[in-house]
Amino acid sequence: MIQASGVDHIVLHVNDVARSKKFYTEILGMTAYREDGGQVFLHAGQQGVALFATKNGAPLSAGNDLNHLALNVRGGTYEGLKAELERHGVEVTGRPGEDRCIYFRDPDGHRLQLVVPR
Repeated sequence: MIQASGVDHIVLHVNDVARSKKFYTEILGMTAYREDGGQVFLHAGQQGVALFATKNGAPLSAGNDLNHLALNVRGGTYEGLKAELERHGVEVTGRPGEDRCIYFRDPDGHRLQLVVPR
């Protein structure tokens, strides 16, 4: 039986790889470890996120509540992390009654979540 031990990476298709790389590295603190052509692979802790350019102008179908990428953060408060995103012009939303979840969208509309540590 195969027993998966973790997630190597997930792939998000984006319209502009350079713009998305900047967002994920400069705002979310990920680090690029491989780039070629229309793709870049990033580390988020031990997991990876790969940004691939859309093919032939294919339309993007960005996430909704059931389709999003949730990221753990090493530290910070809800208010501090929210303010950091907003300083970069990112619109932030929350979920009523949940003070650990910060929702926002990347430049291509993918729904992202920061899970604030307790």
